[in-house]
Amino acid sequence: MNPETKPHRAGFVSIIGKPNVGKSTLMNALVGERLSIVTSKAQTTRHRILGILNGDDFQLIYSDTPGIIQPKYELHNAMMSFVYSSLEDADVVLFVTDIYEKHDEEPVVERLRKMVDTPIILLVNKIDQAEQADVEAKLAYWKEQLPNAAEVLPISALNAFGTERVLEMVLERLPIHPAYYPKDELTDKPERFFAAEMVREKIFKLYKKEIPYSCEVVIEEFKEEDAIIRIRGIIYVERASQKGIVIGQGGEALKKVGTWAREEMEKFFLKKVFLELHVKVNENWRTDSKALSRFGYQS
Repeated sequence: MNPETKPHRAGFVSIIGKPNVGKSTLMNALVGERLSIVTSKAQTTRHRILGILNGDDFQLIYSDTPGIIQPKYELHNAMMSFVYSSLEDADVVLFVTDIYEKHDEEPVVERLRKMVDTPIILLVNKIDQAEQADVEAKLAYWKEQLPNAAEVLPISALNAFGTERVLEMVLERLPIHPAYYPKDELTDKPERFFAAEMVREKIFKLYKKEIPYSCEVVIEEFKEEDAIIRIRGIIYVERASQKGIVIGQGGEALKKVGTWAREEMEKFFLKKVFLELHVKVNENWRTDSKALSRFGYQS
């Protein structure tokens, strides 16, 4: 072996934090691809999504996870299981907070305090929206709250401020290990998953109140041809009244979702997309273990 050759580093980096602190925006910035959907509404992310960043001498496997909440029903329990499973196999933890977040005592912070073997990098996001004195006060607060954190850094994920430093710090702490995935892979999720997520993102952006949280998207058909991808998706809602809202008068709302999602898919897949969407009722699916298993939330 050439003595100047760097040892290969590889490992899992768990991105955790409360809803709406910018975890998905951060992972997209770190990976350099738009893998996680992003909206202004809380609890947009429901799954653990891996984003893989490869270099000649490293492989970083980021896990974007749902925002940490107190579970109210089975879907929430499944979402929190993704968070805690990501902590169990993490080589490095990125704990993301933001300049606005309240600092109530929470089980996850206590759990992080007890993690002595896993490096924790605490990131205070959205600093572009605060005065310097407020940023410094927040950094000092977290250094006191989480003294075992390896570093406490100010960042702006939206503006990619501080993300290069985050990458450097993660690489310094990764174990020497061969790649876990082929070097040309970007994620562990199939194309169907991202098609469903793009539809769900548009639902979050178009509808208000409870509707986005009551919707789940399943891609029943994904056929890739030479010149086009043909996709058929089902939007599941919990009640018949919600079905009418999602479809809208004369089908206009559903048509708008489909148009927005199709445009997003064409950018992502770099190919023409024909998208067909239907709406069905699956009563109270968020509390139904069988439905959650079918939708990929439980094994």
